[in-house]
Amino acid sequence: MSLIDRFSRGLSATFLSRGVKMVANAALLVVLARFLLSPGEYGLLYLTISIVGVARLFSDLGLGRSTARYVNEYKEDGGGQLHHVLRIGFGFRIALVVLVAVVLALGGGLIADVIGQPDLRPYLLVGALYLAVLSFQSFFSVLFQGFSRVTLSAAVGITNSVARVVFAVGFVLLGLGGVGALLGYVVAAALAVIVGAALLYTQLYVNYEPDAEREEGLRRRILEYSIPLTATRSANTIDKRVDTILVGALAGPAAAGFYTVGKQVSAFLDVPARSIGFTVSPAYGEEKANGELERAARMYEASLRYVLLLYVPAATGLLLVADPGIVLVFGRDYAAATLVVQVLSLYVVFQAINLVTTQGLDYLGRARDRAIAKGVTAAGNVVLNLLLIPPYGAAGAAMATVLTFGFYVAGNVYVMHTELPLRWGRLLRTAAQVVAVSGGMAVGVALVMPRVSSMASLIAAIGLGVAIWVALSIASGLLDVGEARTVLSRIT
Repeated sequence: MSLIDRFSRGLSATFLSRGVKMVANAALLVVLARFLLSPGEYGLLYLTISIVGVARLFSDLGLGRSTARYVNEYKEDGGGQLHHVLRIGFGFRIALVVLVAVVLALGGGLIADVIGQPDLRPYLLVGALYLAVLSFQSFFSVLFQGFSRVTLSAAVGITNSVARVVFAVGFVLLGLGGVGALLGYVVAAALAVIVGAALLYTQLYVNYEPDAEREEGLRRRILEYSIPLTATRSANTIDKRVDTILVGALAGPAAAGFYTVGKQVSAFLDVPARSIGFTVSPAYGEEKANGELERAARMYEASLRYVLLLYVPAATGLLLVADPGIVLVFGRDYAAATLVVQVLSLYVVFQAINLVTTQGLDYLGRARDRAIAKGVTAAGNVVLNLLLIPPYGAAGAAMATVLTFGFYVAGNVYVMHTELPLRWGRLLRTAAQVVAVSGGMAVGVALVMPRVSSMASLIAAIGLGVAIWVALSIASGLLDVGEARTVLSRIT
């Protein structure tokens, strides 16, 4: 199978799912932030989601990806042990979710008092329900990835994304405010869980004949492999969630709202990289098992080439159009988010590289190394947040994120280098060409930005940047029109 075949297999469904999620999140961001909720209410909503994200650590403990890893392994060996793997995974998941959701519901008042935001209490009560359904939705998605059936993961994700817009906006319009928006998230995730359960049973579970006896030591191996994954997930959650909590606690819910808007704007750009990483990551483990390290290396190099070509120019453009783009899209109440978006433009590049690297390391059996790197950088992120948020507010949190995440991504790429025979000379030449193309695009966009004063002119400036990027990419040989047409035809 060619590299393009490998990329396009399942990529169309994953890209569709991520694209729908991006559009849904964009719609919610604009509708809720600009029209329905105040910056304070929006900040409380996402402060709650961040707290739920931290609590989800304890409802998973790395067992989701550990279960998926053994699903991926045993499906290639007749599948006789798959029923046993799934029963172990679901048993742990149910017990942990019930325990953590109850603790969050009962302890919500204490958490609100500790953070200094008493208005969080009703949010956290609904947040306990959100934790339960979201934990199971993510479990189904990662299991489908382990089965190499990312089309099923896409179905679950699309269900959640579409339903979330309908129910979150609907409940707010009924007068339930930010709590109503969160309740809409709960209903949407619950519908996604129902779809995931039905697909797992009808499309996969019934197709495998179980072995009469469970393989000796299976439960122990699943638990053991979950330990480094737990460490990685814990550090990752601290890195991505605690900053929002600290902004809310140290600078108030409005600042948390500004920071959330900045992070969400940067996150909208990650759909292609996230789709590539989610689709291709299991293949690294398969190629390694087959002794095809060269092939795995070429796949990873192609992934890096694609994300650099897309994301270095995208980050450059984001830096240039953030002012006055944020005010034009979200209103003057969110002008303070402009600097956050500009600082996080570099994070966009780091995140793209990270998305095509980290899950691949898990399938290559290097979860422990990733866990160590993530733990160190997460601790550094907390320290920097505590130092930078008091004087700089939300922008300080953005600075801390960029600095620590950059070191983490560099460490992961190094670990991938030790695992696969990468051609660094070729990768560095590609990076240099991409930077040159981005510079040319930046000059063109910078010349027209002083004339941007409306949504129409903002869209025109973005369109000009895209046109310059396409022209320079083709002229430099970075963008192969035939290859791009082939990939696009297979994912659409």
